[in-house]
Amino acid sequence: MKKTYLLLAAFAFMLAAPVISSCSGKDSTLKVISYNIRMGVANDGDNSWDLRKEASVAMIEEQQPDIFGLQEAFDFQVKYLVENCPQYAAIGVGRDDGVEDGEHMEIYYNKEKFNLKEWGTYWLSPTPDVVSFGWDAACRRTATWCLLESKDGKRHLYYVNTHLDHVGVDARRNGLALIVERIGKMNKEGWPMVLTGDFNVKDDDPCLLALDGKMLSARATAKKTDDKGSYNAWGKASDAIDYIYYSDFSKALSFETLDRQYAGKPFISDHYPVVAVLKY
Repeated sequence: MKKTYLLLAAFAFMLAAPVISSCSGKDSTLKVISYNIRMGVANDGDNSWDLRKEASVAMIEEQQPDIFGLQEAFDFQVKYLVENCPQYAAIGVGRDDGVEDGEHMEIYYNKEKFNLKEWGTYWLSPTPDVVSFGWDAACRRTATWCLLESKDGKRHLYYVNTHLDHVGVDARRNGLALIVERIGKMNKEGWPMVLTGDFNVKDDDPCLLALDGKMLSARATAKKTDDKGSYNAWGKASDAIDYIYYSDFSKALSFETLDRQYAGKPFISDHYPVVAVLKY
């Protein structure tokens, strides 16, 4: 009888072991999305915000990212996602007044997993701490950043979300260089770092040289990835201009361009969201 009990106990332990391993494996990864949500004030007809906002929520609820960054979000879009995805808290300001006017480079984080330690927004310009235009930019451009701490206090993570200018070559180059400079100054601890955004350039553009040797592209380095375009303009996707970069993670496990339908809508934005899973 004693021998039978020991065998049963050993068998039960063997069955339980993979479950324990799976849970710990999930805790050692970070899922992040970059999503240009398309400004909700645009006159987009059948693709207007009110007709696709439920599809945006459906995408987030399906993917369940730990963190995600929006570009082009207006204040009412930010609030809609907070109301309909209550597991997330949002941080960011409007680029035109530093409060709520204009597009937000909003960061959302799962408040059940993270505590917010610090955050801020700066402008991509020679005067980054005040509302301003930078160089030859057609629009004001910003970067929102935060420092997150896991609920158990064992992990820390820096996250930066941005949108580079669609016109100004100097603005893109200098703006990204400013972000890289600020990342270097803020992350003295060498903690894991994520940078997301619509960079408005393809991956061979010289402005991306600012990231060489400092951060890695999840699209380029993930074990499982794709080479799909992320900008669709409400039709066939063309260039891959939306990015997820990382540093001080052991590797990128996967990268995907989310080009499928959600809530019956062929397009949830004029950009497809991109998602990466990073391993600590």
